[in-house]
Amino acid sequence: MGIKERVAITGRPGVGKTTLIERVIAAVPLSAGGIIGRELLVCGHRVGFSLIDVATGREGILAHIHQRVGPKIGRYTVNLDTLHEIGIPAIRSAIRSKELVVIDEFAPMELASPEFVSVVEAALASDKSLMIATHATLDHPLVHRIRQELKLFRVKLSNRDRLVDEVSAVLSSIENHRSSR
Repeated sequence: MGIKERVAITGRPGVGKTTLIERVIAAVPLSAGGIIGRELLVCGHRVGFSLIDVATGREGILAHIHQRVGPKIGRYTVNLDTLHEIGIPAIRSAIRSKELVVIDEFAPMELASPEFVSVVEAALASDKSLMIATHATLDHPLVHRIRQELKLFRVKLSNRDRLVDEVSAVLSSIENHRSSR
Protein backbone atom coordinates (compact mmCIF):
# COMPACT_ATOMS: atom_id res chain seq x y z
CA MET A 1 0.00 0.00 0.00
CA GLY A 2 1.47 3.33 -1.10
CA ILE A 3 1.29 6.80 0.36
CA LYS A 4 -2.12 8.39 -0.06
CA GLU A 5 -3.18 11.96 0.33
CA ARG A 6 -6.78 12.76 1.16
CA VAL A 7 -8.50 16.11 1.23
CA ALA A 8 -11.99 17.32 2.09
CA ILE A 9 -13.31 20.51 0.54
CA THR A 10 -16.11 22.27 2.36
CA GLY A 11 -17.89 25.57 2.00
CA ARG A 12 -21.22 27.22 1.49
CA PRO A 13 -23.19 26.65 -1.72
CA GLY A 14 -21.97 28.80 -4.60
CA VAL A 15 -18.58 29.58 -3.07
CA GLY A 16 -16.67 27.72 -5.79
CA LYS A 17 -16.01 24.21 -4.44
CA THR A 18 -16.54 22.58 -7.84
CA THR A 19 -14.42 25.17 -9.65
CA LEU A 20 -11.63 24.58 -7.13
CA ILE A 21 -11.89 20.81 -7.60
CA GLU A 22 -11.82 21.06 -11.40
CA ARG A 23 -8.74 23.30 -11.25
CA VAL A 24 -6.99 20.90 -8.84
CA ILE A 25 -7.74 17.91 -11.10
CA ALA A 26 -6.12 19.80 -13.99
CA ALA A 27 -3.09 20.72 -11.88
CA VAL A 28 -2.15 17.42 -10.21
CA PRO A 29 -0.06 14.71 -11.92
CA LEU A 30 -2.53 11.97 -10.97
CA SER A 31 -5.09 10.06 -13.02
CA ALA A 32 -8.49 11.07 -11.68
CA GLY A 33 -11.94 9.53 -11.71
CA GLY A 34 -15.17 9.92 -9.82
CA ILE A 35 -17.83 12.59 -10.09
CA ILE A 36 -18.27 16.33 -10.43
CA GLY A 37 -21.56 18.13 -9.87
CA ARG A 38 -22.50 21.31 -11.71
CA GLU A 39 -25.35 23.75 -11.41
CA LEU A 40 -27.88 23.84 -14.21
CA LEU A 41 -28.76 27.45 -14.96
CA VAL A 42 -31.59 28.89 -17.05
CA CYS A 43 -31.49 32.67 -17.56
CA GLY A 44 -29.11 32.95 -14.61
CA HIS A 45 -31.37 30.99 -12.24
CA ARG A 46 -30.43 27.58 -10.85
CA VAL A 47 -32.96 24.94 -11.88
CA GLY A 48 -31.01 21.85 -10.95
CA PHE A 49 -27.73 20.00 -10.92
CA SER A 50 -25.94 17.70 -13.32
CA LEU A 51 -23.59 14.87 -12.40
CA ILE A 52 -20.53 14.18 -14.55
CA ASP A 53 -18.22 11.15 -14.64
CA VAL A 54 -14.73 12.68 -14.41
CA ALA A 55 -13.07 9.90 -16.44
CA THR A 56 -15.59 9.54 -19.28
CA GLY A 57 -17.47 12.84 -19.37
CA ARG A 58 -20.79 11.00 -19.20
CA GLU A 59 -23.39 13.35 -17.76
CA GLY A 60 -26.89 13.13 -16.34
CA ILE A 61 -29.40 15.21 -14.41
CA LEU A 62 -28.89 14.68 -10.67
CA ALA A 63 -31.74 16.92 -9.54
CA HIS A 64 -34.12 19.39 -11.11
CA ILE A 65 -37.04 21.59 -10.11
CA HIS A 66 -39.16 19.90 -12.82
CA GLN A 67 -38.12 16.32 -12.00
CA ARG A 68 -41.26 14.51 -10.84
CA VAL A 69 -40.02 11.14 -9.54
CA GLY A 70 -37.61 10.76 -6.64
CA PRO A 71 -36.83 12.16 -3.21
CA LYS A 72 -37.43 15.88 -2.73
CA ILE A 73 -34.55 17.95 -1.30
CA GLY A 74 -35.52 21.59 -0.93
CA ARG A 75 -37.04 22.70 -4.24
CA TYR A 76 -35.29 19.95 -6.22
CA THR A 77 -36.26 16.36 -6.87
CA VAL A 78 -33.35 13.92 -7.00
CA ASN A 79 -32.97 11.60 -9.98
CA LEU A 80 -31.77 8.41 -8.28
CA ASP A 81 -31.23 6.77 -11.69
CA THR A 82 -28.42 9.24 -12.41
CA LEU A 83 -26.77 8.47 -9.07
CA HIS A 84 -27.04 4.72 -9.69
CA GLU A 85 -26.18 4.69 -13.42
CA ILE A 86 -23.44 7.35 -13.52
CA GLY A 87 -22.34 8.38 -10.02
CA ILE A 88 -21.84 5.04 -8.27
CA PRO A 89 -20.17 3.32 -11.27
CA ALA A 90 -17.85 6.33 -11.77
CA ILE A 91 -16.66 6.16 -8.16
CA ARG A 92 -16.28 2.37 -8.25
CA SER A 93 -14.27 2.61 -11.47
CA ALA A 94 -12.05 5.30 -9.96
CA ILE A 95 -11.39 3.16 -6.88
CA ARG A 96 -10.33 0.29 -9.19
CA SER A 97 -8.30 2.13 -11.79
CA LYS A 98 -7.39 5.73 -10.90
CA GLU A 99 -4.87 7.33 -8.55
CA LEU A 100 -7.28 10.03 -7.33
CA VAL A 101 -10.96 9.46 -6.46
CA VAL A 102 -13.05 12.64 -6.72
CA ILE A 103 -16.47 12.95 -5.07
CA ASP A 104 -18.08 16.34 -5.69
CA GLU A 105 -20.10 16.31 -3.64
CA PHE A 106 -21.37 14.37 -0.67
CA ALA A 107 -24.49 16.32 0.25
CA PRO A 108 -28.21 15.88 1.02
CA MET A 109 -29.10 14.89 -2.56
CA GLU A 110 -26.51 12.12 -2.60
CA LEU A 111 -27.55 10.99 0.88
CA ALA A 112 -30.93 10.06 -0.63
CA SER A 113 -29.24 6.89 -1.93
CA PRO A 114 -27.96 4.30 0.59
CA GLU A 115 -25.98 2.76 -2.29
CA PHE A 116 -24.20 6.09 -2.84
CA VAL A 117 -23.38 6.32 0.88
CA SER A 118 -21.95 2.80 0.62
CA VAL A 119 -19.68 3.66 -2.33
CA VAL A 120 -18.37 6.73 -0.46
CA GLU A 121 -17.56 4.40 2.46
CA ALA A 122 -15.75 2.10 -0.01
CA ALA A 123 -13.70 5.06 -1.27
CA LEU A 124 -12.74 5.92 2.30
CA ALA A 125 -11.76 2.29 2.95
CA SER A 126 -9.64 2.16 -0.22
CA ASP A 127 -5.95 2.93 -0.46
CA LYS A 128 -6.58 5.72 -3.00
CA SER A 129 -5.97 9.43 -2.74
CA LEU A 130 -9.28 11.23 -2.26
CA MET A 131 -10.77 14.66 -2.84
CA ILE A 132 -14.30 14.88 -1.41
CA ALA A 133 -16.49 17.98 -1.23
CA THR A 134 -19.18 18.38 1.43
CA HIS A 135 -21.68 21.06 2.39
CA ALA A 136 -20.37 23.34 5.13
CA THR A 137 -23.24 22.65 7.52
CA LEU A 138 -24.27 19.09 6.66
CA ASP A 139 -24.79 17.02 9.81
CA HIS A 140 -24.30 13.34 8.98
CA PRO A 141 -21.99 10.76 10.63
CA LEU A 142 -20.12 10.03 7.38
CA VAL A 143 -19.60 13.76 6.71
CA HIS A 144 -18.19 14.16 10.23
CA ARG A 145 -15.85 11.25 9.53
CA ILE A 146 -14.72 12.79 6.22
CA ARG A 147 -14.02 16.12 7.91
CA GLN A 148 -12.06 14.40 10.71
CA GLU A 149 -10.06 11.86 8.68
CA LEU A 150 -9.19 13.99 5.63
CA LYS A 151 -7.16 17.19 5.49
CA LEU A 152 -9.90 19.82 5.58
CA PHE A 153 -9.94 22.94 3.39
CA ARG A 154 -12.70 25.52 3.96
CA VAL A 155 -13.43 27.39 0.75
CA LYS A 156 -14.46 31.04 0.80
CA LEU A 157 -14.62 33.56 -2.03
CA SER A 158 -11.55 35.21 -0.53
CA ASN A 159 -9.33 32.08 -0.53
CA ARG A 160 -10.56 29.78 -3.32
CA ASP A 161 -7.93 30.85 -5.88
CA ARG A 162 -5.08 30.39 -3.39
CA LEU A 163 -6.47 27.01 -2.31
CA VAL A 164 -5.94 25.56 -5.81
CA ASP A 165 -2.17 25.62 -5.19
CA GLU A 166 -2.47 24.42 -1.59
CA VAL A 167 -4.74 21.46 -2.36
CA SER A 168 -2.71 20.58 -5.47
CA ALA A 169 0.47 20.58 -3.39
CA VAL A 170 -1.04 18.18 -0.83
CA LEU A 171 -2.32 15.79 -3.50
CA SER A 172 0.87 16.07 -5.57
CA SER A 173 2.98 15.01 -2.61
CA ILE A 174 2.12 11.41 -3.51
CA GLU A 175 3.88 11.99 -6.85
CA ASN A 176 6.84 13.53 -5.02
CA HIS A 177 7.11 10.46 -2.77
CA ARG A 178 6.97 8.20 -5.82
CA SER A 179 9.70 10.04 -7.73
CA SER A 180 12.02 10.24 -4.69
CA ARG A 181 12.26 6.45 -4.37
